[in-house]
Amino acid sequence: MNADLLRSKQDLALAQQLLQDPTVAQLNQQIERLEEKGPQGTRRRLLATSVRLSKAMAPQLIKTAEQCIERLGVDMPVELYAYNSPQFNAACVKPEDGRLFIMFSSSLLDSFDEDELRFVMGHELGHHVYGHHDIPVGYILNGKQAASPDLALSLSSWSRYAEFSADRAGAYCTDNLDAVARSLFKLASGVTSSVVKFNLADFLSQVDEMQIEDDQAGNSASVQDWFMTHPFSPLRVKALQMFHNSELMKDKGISTADLELGVEGLMAFMEPSYLESKADAALAMRHFLFAGSLIIANVNGEISKQEITVFEEFFGKYKYKESFDLAKLEADLGKRATSVVEQNSIPKRMQLVRDLCLMTRAEGRAGAAEILKLKELALLLAVPDFFVDQLLSEEVDIALS
Repeated sequence: MNADLLRSKQDLALAQQLLQDPTVAQLNQQIERLEEKGPQGTRRRLLATSVRLSKAMAPQLIKTAEQCIERLGVDMPVELYAYNSPQFNAACVKPEDGRLFIMFSSSLLDSFDEDELRFVMGHELGHHVYGHHDIPVGYILNGKQAASPDLALSLSSWSRYAEFSADRAGAYCTDNLDAVARSLFKLASGVTSSVVKFNLADFLSQVDEMQIEDDQAGNSASVQDWFMTHPFSPLRVKALQMFHNSELMKDKGISTADLELGVEGLMAFMEPSYLESKADAALAMRHFLFAGSLIIANVNGEISKQEITVFEEFFGKYKYKESFDLAKLEADLGKRATSVVEQNSIPKRMQLVRDLCLMTRAEGRAGAAEILKLKELALLLAVPDFFVDQLLSEEVDIALS
């Protein structure tokens, strides 16, 4: 299989956008001018500060590298290096003078088994295969001149999707979900002894716990999460579980489209809430939520105190006004929906429908009229029927409990 088919669609789309950004383009031009003057001494520094691993020193690791190189279609010589560090880490260094360099910390080499190292090797090669070095995220986020908040958010979001792509490359080389998950468990916990026994189901349950924490009106990731360049380890394992069960890895697996949809849904855990973001796409969602929640609340001809409370949970205390022109809001709803659909992915729109569902439950149980209106609004947002049905199924369970 062509390794390009494994790449996250969001990684590719965001990378193409970032490469057109003036700040990124200008910095790449500066880097290119430096590289035109000759090698920048990367290999010299590695030879001076690390140990180059030869076939005689690390025959199995070299063999693993050769297998991953062939599987991913890497087309240049690769040198492996080990350096002294108590931290589990590995890195793929930007090619120089026709060579690619991969570094491993001593502790990682000592603590990871063969399949776990295969995943790490494939992951690092994936960064090269997908051209992730073309976006100098470290230079921009850690440079002397601070990046604009919008650019920093875009770079962080892209970097997380880039990690998913590299994870897929590693998983493709390994074809062993348990080994892949063990690798990420070790990286997250630092634990390698027999005192703690890895359990995949329990590790993945952390994602469900995160969802419970976030499952309130408009809640999402905290600000520090937005600027993290790596996804949380449980999210990475969950995404890799979906990848392992996709058509990319097995016959009759889930479609690539459903895989990408699922990954976008997972990444909502680390993205700004549309109620907080200042982006145009988020503003369009807020405008629709404003009108849609009021229309659902007024479906029976009056808005109750409980419904006002839910509205003000979204938009702030005392923001509800009896003078709202509900007829005009309903007349403009199609235009607002078009703006949302044009600017937001399905997972984002699903989040909006989920929040509208809170209004249908404002008085404890959704009535038939509220449910019908919610379905109409979801249709305007082009949200799949299965998601609306799932929300309504959950509503029945709550009502019967």
